[in-house]
Amino acid sequence: MAGEKDRPVYIISVAAELVDMHPQTLRLYERKGLVAPKRSSGKTRLYSERDVEKLKEIRRLTQELGVNLAGVEEIIKLRDELYALETRFREEVLRLKAELGEKLEALKSPPALPAPRGPEPPAKKPSAAKDRPVYVISAAAELVDMHPQTLRLYERKGLIQPKRSSGKTRLYSERDVEKLREIRRLTQELGVNLAGVEEIIKLRDELEAQQARLESEIARLRLALLRELNEPQKSEPKPESA
Repeated sequence: MAGEKDRPVYIISVAAELVDMHPQTLRLYERKGLVAPKRSSGKTRLYSERDVEKLKEIRRLTQELGVNLAGVEEIIKLRDELYALETRFREEVLRLKAELGEKLEALKSPPALPAPRGPEPPAKKPSAAKDRPVYVISAAAELVDMHPQTLRLYERKGLIQPKRSSGKTRLYSERDVEKLREIRRLTQELGVNLAGVEEIIKLRDELEAQQARLESEIARLRLALLRELNEPQKSEPKPESA
């Protein structure tokens, strides 16, 4: 559901002034698909508050962190996915509330979304082999076609966190290897700098954690709905025997 932040109100000159950019830069970002302003009936570009926020984030990434446009595109796409996920969550909560009606007092208002950067989410159940630490650093480096020193660098930057054996040997999981391949794609194919890679990895981890939290919350609401719908059947008095 579109809110006040999505209302198209700013013409391009005003939006450009708000984000301290040239209007031509805004047109470039539109051609790149980084921002998509609405159009008036006379085809005038109209930017929303959310568009302005996105443009400010693009400016931060490009000017402060030196992220190239390919990296910015990845980051904006992930932020849009996160926003879409939260929107679907709110809509599903409202749908469940409508089904439930006024039976559950605790669900009279939509629950607040879990804080994306609050306390660490509960530890996930091991997803079988993918999270099992099995590869020593030389094997992991060979699998992703990198030098072991590069893997150590990424670890120092917080991009990857291999487990340690009892003897302090680094051990990488299949999920770590997948993440390293993604880092290689971003750096070598798209030319994204490490600051941009860090933003992308952080957003991917946040999206995954948020997905797990929201699925858990939706499951809890559905269970509450099922219990409440079954309650009348349980409380029906038994017919008296003749």
